[in-house]
Amino acid sequence: MSEKEIREPIAGDADFNGDQDAVYGRGSIAATQKSRWERSWPVIACGSGLFSDGFSQSIIGPVNTMLKILYKDEYTKSSAQQNVSSIAFAGTVLGQLVFGYTSDHYSRKNSLLISTIILIVFAALGAGSYGAGGSIQGLFAALTAYRFLLGIGIGGEYPAGSVACAESTGELKHGHRNRWFILFTNFMIDSGFWVASLVAMIVVLATGENHLRAAWRICLGLAVIPPLSLLWLRIKLKEPESYNRAKMSKYPWWLIVKFYGFRLAIVSLIWFLYDFSSYSFSIYSSSWLVYLLPEDAPLWKSFGWSTVINLFYVPGAFLGAFVSDWIGPKYALALGVILQGAVGFLMSGIYEHLDKASAVGGFVVIYGIFLSLGELGPGDNIGLIASKTSATSIRGQYYGIAAAIGKVGAFVGNYIFPDIIAAGGNDPVKQGQYPFFVSSALCIFSGIITLIFIPNIGQDTIDNEDARFKEYLKQHGYDIDTLGTEEFKARRNSVTA
Repeated sequence: MSEKEIREPIAGDADFNGDQDAVYGRGSIAATQKSRWERSWPVIACGSGLFSDGFSQSIIGPVNTMLKILYKDEYTKSSAQQNVSSIAFAGTVLGQLVFGYTSDHYSRKNSLLISTIILIVFAALGAGSYGAGGSIQGLFAALTAYRFLLGIGIGGEYPAGSVACAESTGELKHGHRNRWFILFTNFMIDSGFWVASLVAMIVVLATGENHLRAAWRICLGLAVIPPLSLLWLRIKLKEPESYNRAKMSKYPWWLIVKFYGFRLAIVSLIWFLYDFSSYSFSIYSSSWLVYLLPEDAPLWKSFGWSTVINLFYVPGAFLGAFVSDWIGPKYALALGVILQGAVGFLMSGIYEHLDKASAVGGFVVIYGIFLSLGELGPGDNIGLIASKTSATSIRGQYYGIAAAIGKVGAFVGNYIFPDIIAAGGNDPVKQGQYPFFVSSALCIFSGIITLIFIPNIGQDTIDNEDARFKEYLKQHGYDIDTLGTEEFKARRNSVTA
């Protein structure tokens, strides 16, 4: 292939104007002079790290089960059980906020690299957790601390990795940009979920249930492999072109709040409602596992069925990647979440007929459709919307705040849904119906506010949003010539000198 062939812009990007546009930051970022591989591999390097996040978050479920079996009352009757299983969420919120700030103010690449190192170090330390003097409670305290710090690394992947991934997809072929963002972000997370369950099943099969002390450490230790496999690619990364053009040195916060405050509130609310509702879905897996597994079933079979449950997410996430390109993220999110709400109302209406051994097949099918629709809609598109409804200059912080509020929704849902179930009294049918009534109503509400308040997101939204924000800043007296990284400014000055 000739130099001319590999350096020409991708077909469909007619605004390519050569070196001058690259120097001055004019025109579409898709018109920068790069080969297809140069455009594609940053998307992979930035986004696919979310596989390790899905794995690390999901693997603690099987590990928690093993710790209950091993340490019994010492574990289940202490705060350790709750802390070990959920403390990473607190770290994730902190990581989302901190790395959202650093990815805007300092560097997308370096923020992502630091979060990767945190994932590697604390996944390894978690696997080697040890209490002083062999103390069991000391072991639990060490594991809790490492899981919290691991959560910070997980949180960093969202604003640093997802934002850089979104900006890198802006350089890909027109009409394909949303799917590649989703396939290397949410689809990676969902893949991490089911692979974690599969790994737990295989490890327990290999070690046997008499060696669970080794099994849980192996499971946690394997979480080192995904981020380690990306480390070299992330070292080689360069800042996305849109970030080079738009980085701010001074932030006019009041102008930013006036311009993006309401939109951020809407995006955050949708993310909050999605995570809040999603916590009700997990209670149903245990309902039909009761019918599929006898009380004396081996542990590996339980983990095997968890793998099946987590696989339900994958088809919706995969299909949703293409739907997002076909009809746009706004309408894909609304379509998925409204259909999910409709299926949820159906399930709550016929729950008394589904919650029995003879109907377990029908329950599993409808439940699977329900979960897939959630991934097709908000699962795939809420991160994409958070990435592309703000200007590059503040995208990391904007995304980090929205994602953190989503995690707060998960916390709130975790505490409120037991009360919703309890409202059903001693009636098991009502206990199953009430959470679905609440979740389905929230799904419909999310779809409505998405249609009313979220702007339409096209293939060139990153370019258009940056231009819109720059014009707004210029009108309010902000010197837009100060925008850009030092590298970008030096490149520009070398031509104008």
